[in-house]
Amino acid sequence: MKIVSYNVNGIKARLPRLIEYLQEEQPDVVCLQELKSSDETFPDADVRAAGYGAVWHGQKGFNGVAVLARGVDPVERQRGLEGEPEDEHSRYLECEVFGLTIASIYLPNGNPQPGPKFDYKLRWIERLTQRAAVLLAEERPTILAGDYNVIPNDDDVFSVKAMASDALMQPESRAGYRRLVAQGWTDALRARRFAHVVFHHPHLGVEARHTSAAPPSPAESRLRGISRRRGRRARARFRRRGRAAARRAARALLRRGREGAPPGRRG
Repeated sequence: MKIVSYNVNGIKARLPRLIEYLQEEQPDVVCLQELKSSDETFPDADVRAAGYGAVWHGQKGFNGVAVLARGVDPVERQRGLEGEPEDEHSRYLECEVFGLTIASIYLPNGNPQPGPKFDYKLRWIERLTQRAAVLLAEERPTILAGDYNVIPNDDDVFSVKAMASDALMQPESRAGYRRLVAQGWTDALRARRFAHVVFHHPHLGVEARHTSAAPPSPAESRLRGISRRRGRRARARFRRRGRAAARRAARALLRRGREGAPPGRRG
C-alpha cells in the first residue's frame, strides 16, 4: 500500500501537478495539507475524474487538509481536535479507508516565538497527543501523516545555526513531538526510507514533515514506503550538480533568507 503525504501549499495552483502525480504513481491514499481553499471551492470533480474519492476540511486562504483514496470514498471519523472549541483552524482530518485509520495533519508553524502563535503550537501538539492516545487504545492500524512543523533532530536540518531561533526547532516543540512518538508510534519516514534525512524545505533546507504509524508496524500494515512529490527540475538539478553543488545552492538560499523574509505566509 502506498500512502502519500503532500503539502500542496495551495491546491488550486498545484492541481495540475497533483492530478499528474495521481495518474502516474497511483498511490492508494494521499493526505494533503495547506489546501488554502474553502470547502465550497475544493476541486472535488477534478480529483474524482482522476479516480479518487476525497474528504476535505477547508479554510479559505489558509490551512486546510484532505484525505484522498483511490477508487473509494474515505469515511470521515473526526475533523478538528478537541480541547479548544474556539479553534477554527482546519488542521486535522481523520478518516477510515482500506481498513486503516488515517489522519491528515497540518500542525501550526508557531513563528514568531515566543508569543501567542508559539503557545498555540504547543497546545495543539498536546491536543494531538491526547487524540493519538485514544487512537492507540483502539488497537488498529493507524497512520498520522502530514506536515508536523517540527525539526526533531539536528540532522533533520541543513544548518542548525540558521534555524536555532525558529519555532520548529525549539526544545518545547521537540519535546512535544517526542512525547507523541513515545506513546508507541513509529516515525515511518525515518524507519522505512532514509538512513540520512533528505532536506525538502522550500527556503532553508529542513525536514519537518513526518508520518507516524501505530501498531501493527509499518511492515505488518503493508506500508511499503512514503512517496514524496518533488519537482522534476529540482531533482534533475540535484543529480546534475551533485551534493557539493546542492550545498552551495542551499547556502545561497540561507543568505537570501537572512537578507529578506521568504515569500508567502506560512501557518
